[in-house]
Amino acid sequence: MQRVGLSDFGDFSHGKELTEILSLNNNEQINSVRMSPDGRHIHVVLRKPKVSLVTFDKYERPQLAPNQKKLDLCVNVPIVDIFYLEHHGGSSSSGAAVVAVVYESGKVEFWKFQECKSGWHLLQTSQLCNSPRAKVVSVCACSNLIIWCEERPPSESSPVLSATRNMLRYCVCRRDFEVNETAVSLGGVKIALHNNPDFTVVSSGEYVHLLPDLKSKPLLNISKFFLSWSPRYDSFTVSTTCKNTPLKKLSAKESDFMKLVINCLGYLSPLEPPEICSFSPTACGGLLLLLSTGWLCLLQKDGVLRQVYKLEDNCLVNYSTHTSLGMYEDTLALIMGQNLHLIDLNCGRELEKIVLMGEALLYTNRADMCTPHLLSETGLFVVVSRGTDSRDCNFRIKSPGFSTVESIHPGALLVEAVFEEACKYYQQRSLSSTPLTVDSLKKGGRFQAPISLASILFSYLSADKLMGSLEAELKALVSLEEVKGTLVRGSVKEVEAMCESLVEKEVLRLLSSPELDKEALLYLNSIFSIFPSEGWKAAQSALQLHYNGEGFLSSRAPPDVWKTVLSAGKSTTTTSSAALPVFELLCRSVFHFQPSWLPRFLELAQKEQGSTGLGLGGDCNESNVPLYKRALYLLSSLNPDRDQQQDLEVELLLVSGRPNAILQALRILMSKKQWYRVTQVAQKCCKQSPLLNKEIFTILLCEVAHHRDLDPYLDLLWTLCPEDFTVTTILNMVLKNLPSPNTPSHSSSFLASSSTSSTPPFTDPHSTQVTVGLLKPLLRKVLQRETKPSQRYVDILQSPSFPPPALPRQPTEQSSSVTDPIADSDLCNNITPALLAETPEQQTCTQTAIQRQRVALPANTV
Repeated sequence: MQRVGLSDFGDFSHGKELTEILSLNNNEQINSVRMSPDGRHIHVVLRKPKVSLVTFDKYERPQLAPNQKKLDLCVNVPIVDIFYLEHHGGSSSSGAAVVAVVYESGKVEFWKFQECKSGWHLLQTSQLCNSPRAKVVSVCACSNLIIWCEERPPSESSPVLSATRNMLRYCVCRRDFEVNETAVSLGGVKIALHNNPDFTVVSSGEYVHLLPDLKSKPLLNISKFFLSWSPRYDSFTVSTTCKNTPLKKLSAKESDFMKLVINCLGYLSPLEPPEICSFSPTACGGLLLLLSTGWLCLLQKDGVLRQVYKLEDNCLVNYSTHTSLGMYEDTLALIMGQNLHLIDLNCGRELEKIVLMGEALLYTNRADMCTPHLLSETGLFVVVSRGTDSRDCNFRIKSPGFSTVESIHPGALLVEAVFEEACKYYQQRSLSSTPLTVDSLKKGGRFQAPISLASILFSYLSADKLMGSLEAELKALVSLEEVKGTLVRGSVKEVEAMCESLVEKEVLRLLSSPELDKEALLYLNSIFSIFPSEGWKAAQSALQLHYNGEGFLSSRAPPDVWKTVLSAGKSTTTTSSAALPVFELLCRSVFHFQPSWLPRFLELAQKEQGSTGLGLGGDCNESNVPLYKRALYLLSSLNPDRDQQQDLEVELLLVSGRPNAILQALRILMSKKQWYRVTQVAQKCCKQSPLLNKEIFTILLCEVAHHRDLDPYLDLLWTLCPEDFTVTTILNMVLKNLPSPNTPSHSSSFLASSSTSSTPPFTDPHSTQVTVGLLKPLLRKVLQRETKPSQRYVDILQSPSFPPPALPRQPTEQSSSVTDPIADSDLCNNITPALLAETPEQQTCTQTAIQRQRVALPANTV
């Protein structure tokens, strides 16, 4: 047999949405899927997120599709079922199809499809039931009859019913219908059976089968049999699954359920018939039944139950198992899970077992009722006979959307895989430089192991146990061949989509591995090298990265993935020819596609490293290199733009949170004269620890002593002064870091120029020297917070109204214009406190005297 693709849903309206819905594969969301008899309409009834009906149509003239109305309904009442009605007015010639949508409330809508006009349009809305309180539980159409089972609640005046009577509050009703061009005519309601349990009505040819609904937990004796009703002959047949002949045939004139079956209850009481797990009507009035015992049976229209095929003993059948049945002339088709069984109806022999790529549903196409048709999430398929020995288990898969059919032989694929693996194995251990090929292995005869294994697999491939154990491998091989076919024959967009999907799967598989060996790491590097953009998308998907646009990057990836990312660290001395570790590989991808994310990615990685407990050991081995150093080393190897590299280096250093890294970042910012950024970083990082606060303040105070670029930010800097700093500490620090006279204009000399014979009493107003006036707010602040302020500096808190007496003038030698550190320290202790409180005019008056005392601080303010 071979499975040939009919459609990939590309020729259906909204085909992509249909694929997404079918891929849900969730019985809680999808209630039922129905196909039109001609295979041109697919109806999906959804339970969640809201009860709705979605229809997808195949147009003979696709250019009309955008203008056509769809049959999409979103309702508050559950939809019981949808079915097509026979149009006796000649629907085949007119191309019209009429479908009935039946709701639980009893309302029914009749819709008609006409491609040449407006698509789907509502013919009319009617009410099936006579009672407004009735609830429809199942419905079907048989010939010109609409037949349904409804639940009728007890009247308010009736006494409380027993459990038995409460289960028998249903009735089976019928109404004649006739489809016209503009309406559907309905006859009156007639009761075919009353006081019966909950039945599922199934139409098959001229018969209607009433099957017990086991989901509603009926009474034990009631669930042991089922009824077959012939409206044409007006008769009922009572049957059971444990007896191959009917128990009783009665006239349908007796419509009371209990009177029909009362004589059979005694016979059924000691029996335990198997449950009906799945069913499907046949075109000839029969019914296919899959029983809980694993038997596939055919209920013929004369009431005879025939056992056809028995599933394997270890194949359990229950309601949770995905099943689908179909009868196509002399061939029965059964889907169990992802296995399609084709069975000869006449002798019960399994013709073939086909492993499907996913779950599928069998359906019948009116144009070809002898051939099994399948509906899966990837498209529509048809299974046809190939005319070869079925034991070879060969079949042909056509990927939907392609006109070429490719032959795929799972046995041959598996044998080929054996030789390819053997070729790789022997090549690694061979001393010869001649490359081994699959053909040389097959023809040379030197290596018997792969030949023997291939022979065993080829001979016993049809064995059930071997097929079960190799099912995953066969599916993988077949999928690989489909991928190869897509890459060879597909369009550019299809190839791109295929590559993106493959890269995403491979990256996720590798990152989910407990440990990456050298070969796997090289493979991962090659993926990112050959498919850089696809690799970046795959990394985002595997790590489940989310960027909120406000500088925050989050990940919902499991810890095992992050463990693989962070545990593959190597020394930064890695050569360029070696494979990058996973963390460096991802950092490189982030830098190429989202450079601004790199600091945030490092921050996220450090957070995950702490949560997963990686890198916290005491051994100083190469795997414990801090992540920020690994990121910095990678950044330097990428040769980015100098400004961009420095900006990213600063961000990475700051994100690390380490004191030395933060100080290094500050030095980079100061070298670039980004003083606003310097102050912002200082203000934020000083809060981390007192020691770091002291280091940052010391560096910035030294900068203040060198130039005036930080003047706009002095108020902010003074707030960062450590608690244990004193006036003496500050003054000593300033004096020790004064620039030399030979410093360029950016850090011009703080003292008078040695080229002049005498020191001028006033400094240049354009000088970059630091003054007492600039330091005054800081010194005042330090004095105020001292618990026992020194009497020597108490006058700094006062503002004198008269100038202090001038110091006695003494001659000053030219060679003594620059002070030494010891003299500076002593001089610092001899500064008059009143000097710190002087006005600019008062300070200039004393400038000459201070210079004579070799003080390195000029007195003019800015």
